[in-house]
Amino acid sequence: MKIVTKSLLSFTFLATASAAESSWPQFRGPDSNPVSTNQRLTDHWSKTENIEWSTPIPGRGWSSPIVTGGKVFLTTVTTDGKSKVPQTGTEYSNEFIAEMIKKGVSEKEAIERLTERDMEMPNEVSLHYFLYCLDLNTGATLWKKEFFVGHPPGGRHRKNSFASETPVTDGKLVYVYITHLGVFAFDLKGKQVWKVAMDSYPVYFDFGTGASASLQGNQLLILNDNQTDQFITALDKRTGKQLWRTGRDIGKRTGGPVEQGRRSGWTTPFVWTNKLRTEVVTIGPGTAISYDLEGKELWRLSGMGIIPIPSPFSYEGLLYIDGGRASALFAVKPGAMGDISVAKDEMSNQYVVWSEARGGTYLPTPVAYQGALYTLTETGILSRFDAKTGKVSYRSRLAADAGTFTSSPWAHNGKIFCLSEEGKTFVVNAGGTFEVLQTNQLDEMAQATPAIVGDRLLLRTETRLYSIRKH
Repeated sequence: MKIVTKSLLSFTFLATASAAESSWPQFRGPDSNPVSTNQRLTDHWSKTENIEWSTPIPGRGWSSPIVTGGKVFLTTVTTDGKSKVPQTGTEYSNEFIAEMIKKGVSEKEAIERLTERDMEMPNEVSLHYFLYCLDLNTGATLWKKEFFVGHPPGGRHRKNSFASETPVTDGKLVYVYITHLGVFAFDLKGKQVWKVAMDSYPVYFDFGTGASASLQGNQLLILNDNQTDQFITALDKRTGKQLWRTGRDIGKRTGGPVEQGRRSGWTTPFVWTNKLRTEVVTIGPGTAISYDLEGKELWRLSGMGIIPIPSPFSYEGLLYIDGGRASALFAVKPGAMGDISVAKDEMSNQYVVWSEARGGTYLPTPVAYQGALYTLTETGILSRFDAKTGKVSYRSRLAADAGTFTSSPWAHNGKIFCLSEEGKTFVVNAGGTFEVLQTNQLDEMAQATPAIVGDRLLLRTETRLYSIRKH
C-alpha cells in the first residue's frame, strides 16, 4: 500500500511539473522571472541550427508569445499601405530636440521634425489587429482572429509597435489587452467570449503603449499610467465587469512643450504572493506603489525614473524593483506599509534590504538566477548583483559592437542569455566572473522577450516566430 501511495504521489508530482513546464501564461513566464531548469534546452542556434520550426508572422508586434494547452498565442498588427520602419539604437527623442535647438532650430520646429521622423500618428495609418494561434509542435497556424480594424486611438514611436502588450492566459481563455482599445477575451478555439472597450488617454509624446495585463484568481489586473488619468483596475476575468479601480496621482505634471509632464508608464503589474500576503506591485513615473487585492494602497517607494519600463518581480522571498534608466535598483522584503522610501545618502531601511543608486536599466527587465540578479542596459552592459546583499560582482560590456537591447534576458543551464535588437544572442556564463561563451545570430531585428516551454525556446523576430530546440 505504501509503495502504491508513493507511486501515486510521484506520478502526481511529475504530472504537475510537466504541466507547469508546458505553460508560459504571461509576459516573462509563470513567475515573471524567465528561468528554466530543463537541461535539454539548447545553448546554440542559428537560422539553420537547432530550429524545430519557424513561422512567418505578418505585420509587426513586440508582444511576447504565450503558451497553454499545446498552443502558442501572440498578437500582431498589419498596416494598410506603408508603415514607418522600426528603429534600432539608442538615440533618444529629447536628445534629438536638444541638438536641434542647439543648432538654432526653434523648439516648435524641432518637435515637428522629430514627429515627422520618429512618430506614427493615428491619422497616418489604418491598422488590422490580430491574435494568432499556432500549434506548439509544428508551428502551423491553427487560427487567427482580427479583433480590431481602423485608425489607432493613439500614436507610436517607431521603436515601439501597436501590439507591444503581451496577452495573458488562465488555460481556459486568452486575454488580449491593448491599452488604447480595451480587453478582448477568446477561448482556445478562437471564439470571442467577451470584450470591454476602454477609454483612450494620451501617452507621453505619443510614444505608444506596452504595459501587459496580469491575472490573480478571477481578477484581470490592468495598469494604465498616462498623461491625464492614471489608474489601476481589476476586471472579472469571466465577464469583463469592473471589480475595482484606483486612481494614481504620481509623476511630474509640469514643464514646457518638450517636457509635457511625465506621468506615463510602460510597466506590467506584478502579483507578489509572499509569506505574509498577496499584493499587486506597480512601478510608475517617480514612484512604485503596492496594493492589496481590493485596490487599497499598502506602501509606496520613491526613486523611480521618469520613463518606467522594466517590471517588478520576486526571487527567493525578496521583491526586485528596477526604477528605470538613470534611477535606482531596489530589493524589498515582505510586510511593508506606508512610505518606505530610502532616505538621502542611505541604501537601505526597515523594508528596503538594499538598493543601488544608479542600478536601474532603461528597457530590459532584470533576471534572477542562481543567487544573483543580472541587469542589462540598452547599450549592452551586463551587471551581476548578489541577490541578497546587492554586492556587485561585475559590470561588463557584452562586446564592443554588441548593439542595442530591448528584450529582457533569460537563464537556463548555468547561462544568461541576452538578445540584441539586431537578433544576436550573447550567451554568458552565470557566476561571479564575466565570460561570454558564444553568440547565436538570427540576422533579424528582435525586441520581444522569448518564452521557454519545456525544451523549447520560442523567440520572436520582426517577421517570424522560431521554435529553437535541440536536435
